[in-house]
Amino acid sequence: MTVVVVTDSTAGLSDDLVAELGVEVVPLHVLVGDREIREGVDPVEIDYAADSVTTSAASPGELREAYERALTHSDGDGVVAVHLSRMLSATWESGRQAVRDMGAEDRVRLVDSLGAGLATGLPVLAAARRARAGETLDAVYECAVAAAARARTFILVNRTEQLRKGGRLSSAAAFFGSELVTKPLLHLVEGKLELREKVRTRSRAYAKLVAAAVEAAGRDGAALGIQHLGAADAAQTIAEQLREQLPELSELHVAEFGPTLGVHLGVGALGVAVLPGGCS
Repeated sequence: MTVVVVTDSTAGLSDDLVAELGVEVVPLHVLVGDREIREGVDPVEIDYAADSVTTSAASPGELREAYERALTHSDGDGVVAVHLSRMLSATWESGRQAVRDMGAEDRVRLVDSLGAGLATGLPVLAAARRARAGETLDAVYECAVAAAARARTFILVNRTEQLRKGGRLSSAAAFFGSELVTKPLLHLVEGKLELREKVRTRSRAYAKLVAAAVEAAGRDGAALGIQHLGAADAAQTIAEQLREQLPELSELHVAEFGPTLGVHLGVGALGVAVLPGGCS
């Protein structure tokens, strides 16, 4: 068989890609009142502005089940699990506990993607393609680690209040003044979400987002992922601009943020994940 890659539901990959590459996806959870919703599994209707809506990581038990299932499917070749940044979620730590409980440190390798959304998904694609090509556990793991280190993420949100409340944004946000007259442009730095700069108008913010992605992509056939929450038209516009400015792109994916990330980012959020050199 081949090495199997596992990720979590924040990775933003389409069902077709997941099925094609045999990726195992573990759902994270959204808590709406007294209801617990498994992302990507249960029907969901969420008021993203409600204070009562929260999220929770996958549990060690859930991850252990997924890892054991993946190990069986790999026929002993091993598992590489690529999860969203440990600075943003307890999922990676739950994964580490699951591997310890299994006594499977030599067969299940954990990777902190240092990102979220398609910044996790693109390294997953890179690793899963290596696995499908028949490469060893060590080679697939090293590919995922290298891709995670190269990836860059830029996110435009309307407000940072939800991120601050959830502890996902650096306290440096306090130095950026009122958000009523600015559009916060964020980026991920070593797995932590930081404010990159403040922009006065939405059109200027979009231009800054595109410029940051173009600079990060370089000219070596980067892979890009664009995500949004309730901003499909803007996401398509950004995609068109990036295709025009980066004709050598190896691939570009457009998807909506899932509810786990959407709860923290808010409606209107736009993000661009960049993997220089691509996912091959």
